[in-house]
Amino acid sequence: MVDGPLARAVRHGGICYLDEIVEARKDTTVVIHPLADDRRVLPIEKLGEILVSPAEFCLAMSYNPGYQSVLKDLKQSTRQRFVALEFDYPSPHLEAKIIGNETQIDAAVADKLVKFAHMTRNLKGNGLEEGASTRLLVHAAKLIVSGVNPNLACRSAIAQALTDDGEMLLAINELSVSLF
Repeated sequence: MVDGPLARAVRHGGICYLDEIVEARKDTTVVIHPLADDRRVLPIEKLGEILVSPAEFCLAMSYNPGYQSVLKDLKQSTRQRFVALEFDYPSPHLEAKIIGNETQIDAAVADKLVKFAHMTRNLKGNGLEEGASTRLLVHAAKLIVSGVNPNLACRSAIAQALTDDGEMLLAINELSVSLF
């Protein structure tokens, strides 16, 4: 039998990062409970083996609370086994710098994309579940750098990624037109 990434990290004292843990099946997330509490062990039922994690082993996970439906929230029994760090969007200056570094887009256009993102983020709770992420801004910037009109880039890479609602799409597109 071949170890998966989690068992391999436990055996070798590595770091295992579980991205978007709320997307995992509920019956699989309980497997990490004895590993994430003071026991620090990983039972491998199929082999009848219990892996004891060395001190160097680290388990990290991420998810966006409230981003998914209530049905995909992290169980309290899992949440209580981890230290939580909350992250927000980067400052406007840093976000523009990230976009510039990732795409080599003109700084003035990067600033406009960040301003556009803030406008969409202000719509959160007023028709949008989430505003434009830095990732979406990078996608739009890549399109613009490749020659796509900025409004079309914002519509394709940002607006349509945020919503399917026709009225909200129109509103978001009007925001981009006001900037570009």
